[in-house]
Parts: sequence; structure tokens; C-alpha cells
Amino acid sequence: MSKEFDVLVIGGGPGGYVAAIRAAQLGFKTACCESNPYADPKGEPRLGGTCLNVGCIPSKALLHTSHLFEEAGHSFADQGITVGTPKIDVTKMIARKSGIVDQLTGGIKGLFKKNKVTLLNGHGSFVAQAAGGWQVKVGDEVVTAKQVIVATGSKARHLPGIPVDNKLVCDNVGALDIDAVPKKLAIIGAGVIGLEMGSVWRRVGADVTVLEALPDFLGAADQDVAKEALKVFTKQGLKIQLGVKIGEVKTAKKGVSIAYTDKDGAEQKLDADRLIVSVGRVPNTDGLNAEAVGLKLNERGMIEVDGHCRTNLPGVWAVGDVVRGPMLAHKAMEEAVMVAELMAGQAGHCNFDTVPWVIYTSPEIAWVGKTEQQLKAEGVAYKVGKIPFLANGRALGMGEPTGFVKMIADAATDRILGVHIIGANASELISEAVVAMEFAGCSEDLARICHAHPTLSEVVHEAALACDKRPLHF
Repeated sequence: MSKEFDVLVIGGGPGGYVAAIRAAQLGFKTACCESNPYADPKGEPRLGGTCLNVGCIPSKALLHTSHLFEEAGHSFADQGITVGTPKIDVTKMIARKSGIVDQLTGGIKGLFKKNKVTLLNGHGSFVAQAAGGWQVKVGDEVVTAKQVIVATGSKARHLPGIPVDNKLVCDNVGALDIDAVPKKLAIIGAGVIGLEMGSVWRRVGADVTVLEALPDFLGAADQDVAKEALKVFTKQGLKIQLGVKIGEVKTAKKGVSIAYTDKDGAEQKLDADRLIVSVGRVPNTDGLNAEAVGLKLNERGMIEVDGHCRTNLPGVWAVGDVVRGPMLAHKAMEEAVMVAELMAGQAGHCNFDTVPWVIYTSPEIAWVGKTEQQLKAEGVAYKVGKIPFLANGRALGMGEPTGFVKMIADAATDRILGVHIIGANASELISEAVVAMEFAGCSEDLARICHAHPTLSEVVHEAALACDKRPLHF
């Protein structure tokens, strides 16, 4: 007799494990199935998906280590701290990263146990509709669930003719496990992953060249932020080439050769010790057996859903990277909670307009809401408050004066339409803007709130004041 559940979640990444936990909290008999795409010494399923295993968490661990290394080599002397020439132990850096991953992925299993979520080891794929629910094959067994949440995530997109072996040619997985500092590192793609990995290996000594097909740098970001970021990253030593067209890529025992055409149409060749391919991600839907049950996918392989993540099949939902919207872990978590609460008859909610974006470079980049170029294109009348971190005492004390906070508000109503930050701790500072916008706040609301002194948050405060042309410290 097959196992029966109220809710089965396919996939144990940020969207999947959060959906399972919230469904269980709401009283559903819940299971979550996960296969084992990541190396595990015991052969058990590794929860946390791309984010915890080969994405958000390990990359931030490496970024932190490399940031400290660069600080020790270049910034300590300015503060009167004398140390010898720092040396990087890449093996130890990678081991620390892996230890953090092990701790967090194991912690999710503890949360499953605490919330009485059944963990099933195996890849989930649809079999057929059953009485009052769905049959899903998990490994070698078939289980039945009244409702199914698909949270199978995404995988790195590869380029035709460029085979990824995660040794010489890496995607995000291999980029996190490079065992020695390459003398020359090439990166195809100047998106979030490309910039973060480029930053890690540049800081510890690699000569990094980033090749980007698009003519504009960070096209999704506000143009002021993108312009500042390009200037800062170039000054730091990242060689960023825009508007290139990748040609033949050849690999040999000791390196990679990339032929490309530059923005002026000239033929170029780049020789490197390693290559990271970072050109976006594609949804993991090919193993769901979607066709057999009529689960509707779009031309990009994403599951089609409505505004509440319902698919075209009754009782089947989908969240995270496998559906429309930004491929962000926190967006997946928000959708997961929404779906679980809707299943329980509650008023689940996910507002895409207030989902923050973050790039964990140095300085960090974060934004929420509309960019200035979007508002211009839409014909919206707006006003801007923009304050540099150079005017902030805490930023100067930290030795982090680079960047600014830019706040955009509606010219008529003063409602905040977007906040864009490049600077230290931007990833944390953006939350104040998210809260304000979620509650339909105005720049005046933030301008009237007392901010602790001295803090970086005062730059957000000053930007709000600047929307009304009355900053106090700039």
C-alpha cells in the first residue's frame, strides 16, 4: 500500500523545504522528496537546494574570506595595523565553506524532524491523477498526495560547444571548489554569479577577465548604480568587457583558450587557466513527467502558474525558480509560505514589487522597486534623493566611503517607488526600504523616523530627506 500524505513537496531547496515546514505547521500531513544531486558521504539527500549547497551560502562564505584577505593586504596599514604579507590557504578556505554548508543542510533535517515533515529520498515525478489527489513516483516507490507543490528549482545554463567539466571549465558548482588560485581566470557573463565569483578569485590573486555579451553593464540595476559599480570594479582590477560575442572555446591540459569578437568587431583571443561560465539558469522540469499528466509548461520550460502559484492542474502548485519571476531564494520562500497558507484557507500573499535584489560584491549592491529608467519609460513623474556614503561618519570610520543611497518617490504622492544602494552593508540596509514600500510608505515617513547615530542607516534617512530637498548632512 502506497504512502499517503495531505501535501507532497517535490524538491528540498529554499522554496521546497519552507513549503513543507509551513504546511506541516498548518496541520497537513506533509512529505518532501529530494534526490541527491550534491555529494554526500552517506548518500543521503542533501536539503537546501542550489542555494545552500552550491549557491548563496557557499559563495558568501568565500566572499567573506576573500574580503578579509584583501583587507589584510591592502587596508590594514591605513588603520595603523601592521601584519606580514598575508597568504591564502585555498584548501582551508574551501573546507570552511563546506563545513558551513554541512551545518546548514543538516539543520534543515532537524527542522523537518521538529515539524514532523517526512523526508523521502528520491527524485519525484508525476504518475497519474488519483482519487482525491496525485500519484507521484519517488525513487522506487509511488506515494499519493492530495496536493503537490513542485519546487524543483533551476540549474546553470550552459553554452553550446562549451562542455563544462567543473575542473577547467566551471559553472557555479565548480567555481566554488577551485582548488588553487588561478593565475588567469576568465568568466563568461557579468551577472550576479560572475561578478561575485570574479570578486572572490581576484581578491586572492587571480587576474580576472569578465566577458559579457550585452552592451550595458548590470542592465537590471539602476543606471546610476551600474555606472558606479563598473567604475569601482574596474578600479579594483576586474577586467570587464561588454558587447562581446563568444566564438570557439578550446581546452588543453593546462588551460582554456577563448576566441571572441569585441564590441568594435575585432577578433580577440583570451588564454586562461580556468573558465567560469555564468550565463543564467534554466528551470528543472525535465524529470517531472509533466507531459503525462498535462502539467502546462511555457516555451522556456517553466511551469505556468497564476498569481497565487496555482498550476493548470487541480491541487498542483509550483514555486521558486521553476516558475515566472526572479530566481531568488527569498522569492521562493515567500511563494512557499503563500501556497501553504492558501491551502489552509488563509490569505497567502507574495508581492513581487517589494522583492529585494542583492549582489554581494564589495561594495555591495541592493535595490527594491523601480529603477529611474523604468519610471522614465513608463512616463511616471518622480523625484530623487541621492546621498553618498562619503558624507556618513560610520562609513568613514569603517573605511567604506564608496557608493550612495538613491531613493525615488512619486512626485505627486511621495510614495516610495524604488530604493537603490551601492555601498557597505547594502544587503542589510535595503530591508528598511522593503518594509516602507510594503506598507505603501512615503519618503516623508522615513525622513520622520529617528535613525541611530552613527550608523550606515543614516544615509537612507538622508536620502529620504533629500527627496524633499532638505538633507541635513550633505
